[in-house]
Amino acid sequence: MAFAELLDRAGGVGLFQALQVFTLFLPSVLVPSHMLIENFSAAVPSHRCWVPLLDNSTAQAGVPGALGPKDFLTVSIPPGPNNEPHRCRRFRQPQWQLLDPNGTATNWSEAATEPCVDGWVYDRSTFTSTFVSEWDLVCDHKGLKPIGQSLYMTGLLIGSFSWGLLSNRFGRKWILNLCCLQVALANIGMIFVSHFFIYCGLRVLSAFAISGIIMTSGMLLVEWTTTRRRAVTMTILGCFYGLGQMALGALAFTLRDWRTLQVAVSTPFFAIFLICWWLPESARWLIITGKPEQGLQELHKVAKINGHKEATKSLTIEVLMSSMEEEMTSAKGRRSVLELFLVPTLRWRTCIMSLVCFSQVTSYYGLVLDLQNLGNDIFLLQVLFGAVDLLARSITAFLLSFLGRRTTLASFQAMAGLSILANKLVPQDPTVTLFLCPDWQTLRTVFAVLGKGCFGIIFSCVSVYKPELYPTSLRTFCSGEILQEPSARPRAALVKCPPSPRLLPTVPSLPQESPESPCNNPRAPRATDGKPVV
Repeated sequence: MAFAELLDRAGGVGLFQALQVFTLFLPSVLVPSHMLIENFSAAVPSHRCWVPLLDNSTAQAGVPGALGPKDFLTVSIPPGPNNEPHRCRRFRQPQWQLLDPNGTATNWSEAATEPCVDGWVYDRSTFTSTFVSEWDLVCDHKGLKPIGQSLYMTGLLIGSFSWGLLSNRFGRKWILNLCCLQVALANIGMIFVSHFFIYCGLRVLSAFAISGIIMTSGMLLVEWTTTRRRAVTMTILGCFYGLGQMALGALAFTLRDWRTLQVAVSTPFFAIFLICWWLPESARWLIITGKPEQGLQELHKVAKINGHKEATKSLTIEVLMSSMEEEMTSAKGRRSVLELFLVPTLRWRTCIMSLVCFSQVTSYYGLVLDLQNLGNDIFLLQVLFGAVDLLARSITAFLLSFLGRRTTLASFQAMAGLSILANKLVPQDPTVTLFLCPDWQTLRTVFAVLGKGCFGIIFSCVSVYKPELYPTSLRTFCSGEILQEPSARPRAALVKCPPSPRLLPTVPSLPQESPESPCNNPRAPRATDGKPVV
């Protein structure tokens, strides 16, 4: 592999790679916070209709007798599911007969009820404010919340296509810095809005930029890391995402107001925007796109940081051009993204990976964006999800070394699918009990945590495996097109019922990994012009 040899001359894996990983720590930790923040900022608190007897002291003063809040609630709010106060209906007039234990009380369903025409009263014991309670996205308007989530996924979809193309044209570093600034500005703008759809528009802009951060940070790490250390590097990056999920749970527990939480996860991106300027551009991208002099400068810079100052003399433009000649020639022959569908080998890989990632992303977001239906303590559950994700990602490098890319991906796809299927089969009726498991909620949480751990391994495996299947000139576009495209289309369905990812028959069709990238392996499929598919 030509560029790998150049990278080895520049020190291989050394101080520069360590500093690069450390620099990308902050954005990688904060990205999950933005993707999962609506578990807290959009949490739906307990609520009921506003009624004068309960919420107007003047109305209460006009009621004779010694009645307490529970009595006022009984005559004002009809019972709902599980005999709790109804969340979306109230009595038009107080039903005093319901307080008579000896009389024949009129069935509440026969009494006239009406919607919450005067608004709602929210339980603020868990959250002082969410945008659901601020904009009353409950009852007849509860459908707006999943619409907002779908729009966010649409932003990821648009960004995955756009940034993939732009990063191939303008470079990884510039796109990373631009996306960090856009995330900071868009999210800070959210705290000043007073309308839900303006908030959604800013969320789309934020999602658009988040896609760019995910892609470009991963590509910079892949293209500045030797092949034998790539799995470890991407595993470390994946562990940062797990830490970010844990940090979000702790931060949301501390900051119970959604605007304050939004500020806390957004302002660091201004600092990240400034810090990331020191990162060198991908030398491989510079060489492939016809800028060998700049690529050589970046290689010299990395060699100095790694302590290989003599490499500045041995790494010359002649050596560089000689080493990269074949790869540059084949890259010039195929620059269009249409090659993903015109070249048979790339077309087959694209179709298979699209199916794999469709099941992966659909099920993952259906699981992690549904915390309120999995348990009562969503803060603890978020930290638990992050912890198991961190543990799972930390062992991915060992699994890839012993089992290989394809076997690891296939087996854990199957395990994740079985965990989600088992979760859906667990009864949700708390009155149904079993001797071996009297608490169904705990069992559902166990299956959800197990599935979340499987997804951690799957994401890390795909982040290593997928770049090895595609040429440099198409790598960032493939990362976006395959990873993010499926997440927007099934968004409305996965919020309530995440499907099961079971694509074992397709995964073994992918090529097994080799010590070098398959795109540059001499045994890799050849194009019609006799050049390797690079």
